[in-house]
Amino acid sequence: MAVRIDKKIKGYAVVTPEDKAKEAVQAESVRREVAEAELLAKSADVIQMHERIERPEVLIGSTYKIKSPLVEHAMYVTLNDIVLNAGTDHEHRRPFEVFINSKSMDHFQWIVALTRIMSAVFRKGGDVTFLVEEMKAVFDPKGGYFKAGGVYMPSLVAELGMIIEDHLKSIGMMHDPEMSEHQRALIAEKRRAYDTQMRSKKNSDVKAMPAATTGSGHEEDIEVTGDGASFPPTATMCHKCSTKALVLMDGCATCLNCGYSKCG
Repeated sequence: MAVRIDKKIKGYAVVTPEDKAKEAVQAESVRREVAEAELLAKSADVIQMHERIERPEVLIGSTYKIKSPLVEHAMYVTLNDIVLNAGTDHEHRRPFEVFINSKSMDHFQWIVALTRIMSAVFRKGGDVTFLVEEMKAVFDPKGGYFKAGGVYMPSLVAELGMIIEDHLKSIGMMHDPEMSEHQRALIAEKRRAYDTQMRSKKNSDVKAMPAATTGSGHEEDIEVTGDGASFPPTATMCHKCSTKALVLMDGCATCLNCGYSKCG
């Protein structure tokens, strides 16, 4: 098809394949910039936690109980969460406030101060998981205590930190480190070896006993049940996982909970 040129030709240029490639790159760059701008506009609609968010009339909460030998009455820790971007793909829960209630008034001042500071940190937004390590690192100069399951608590504040950790895990802000299959198998093997060792020792003791005394047994010394739920009463505390699960196996201190071994 012929094209009629009405104007005077002042110049011309030959379009090479390299020029076409440059034009394609420029067009792709423009397309990416438009896509990034659209994505930024969508992300701007996602509400993140910040201190200017007003408290809703109703919040979702969970209450945890602490029964410590350091206090006469139990303490009840309530953590309330706010739901952001409800009904969208970006819906998530974030801690908003914390309350601690107890019949005991011995620790009233520092409990009120601690809960107000923690609530302020929660409302500030961002990564609030640092509170867990800070609180768990608090040690009572008078000594800690063991909670149910043989887990050592260095202080009451440390147990509060553990409760915060459990709550943040339940709403997806923190996650347990994955234990490898090799480590799981190693722990199971050590538990079986300890169980076998204790049963062999018990059988030897029974054979050495007079007939009148046999049958009394020491089953409580060899029972290792559950996944770390209970351990031999003679076990000592493991400094790595703070659980009373450290036993002596073949002359080497070994933890039946986390697999730690003093001999490597």
